[in-house]
Amino acid sequence: MYFDTHTHVNFEAFAQETEGVIQRAFDQEVWMTNVGTSFATSKGAVELARKYEKGVYATVGLHPIHTWQNVNDPEESPANTLQTFDEKEFAALLNDKVVAVGEIGLDYFRVPPEDPDARRLQKEAFIAQLDFAQKYNLPIVIHCRDAYEDTLEILSSDYKGIGILHSFTGDWPTAKKFLDLGFYVALNGIMTFDKTGRLNEVCRNLPSDRILSETDAPYLAPAPHRGKRNEPAFVRYIVEQMAKIRWVPEEDMARQTFDNALSVYRIRQ
Repeated sequence: MYFDTHTHVNFEAFAQETEGVIQRAFDQEVWMTNVGTSFATSKGAVELARKYEKGVYATVGLHPIHTWQNVNDPEESPANTLQTFDEKEFAALLNDKVVAVGEIGLDYFRVPPEDPDARRLQKEAFIAQLDFAQKYNLPIVIHCRDAYEDTLEILSSDYKGIGILHSFTGDWPTAKKFLDLGFYVALNGIMTFDKTGRLNEVCRNLPSDRILSETDAPYLAPAPHRGKRNEPAFVRYIVEQMAKIRWVPEEDMARQTFDNALSVYRIRQ
């Protein structure tokens, strides 16, 4: 069994073949969590999860980039609008198939220096959603890009719970800081073509009970599908790479990451 802990089959990129993509994943013994990035994509993730008795789950949350700019991303459409976090609106989506709040966090990659409010708006939405997660006793899924210092500071002071650091591309000392806060670390297709060596070191050093596999589909397809649309079935390539780096049988790596996903998301198999 494999678990894609972070995918977006709820996005427009899969609109014409959603059921087929999910079936291909099931054929490869892959379970998945579809992650919300806005109210629309969160709602879509929840509706999708409810169609399946098991194997498909959802998160709800507002991606930091939506808090300060319109997002021109046809794969995410029609959720590409400027938004604020509305607790009542998101609370209405919660049910037993919603396993986390996310993806939430900070993204400074495209924050222009002439826009002093962008970071403030992201932080306000982030903290509001941390409160939301704690209120409903849900783990969180963190998006962090070029913002590790501020993310760690906010988590240390405003959050008492567990969660996932999604799509990690930093170094081992940074990963260790999130582990010290009780977080799991998710690695994806970037690891299969990373030339820096950082992710190999992270993968080798992560505790066996804190490592997770994800695709972030439709983005970041692993080798040998790099450059193409990603999908949950491809998580097998990521687990295969993990197994090679950690010198363990692939079936053991698959079982470990699967069990870790069940643990952090509190899913009964």
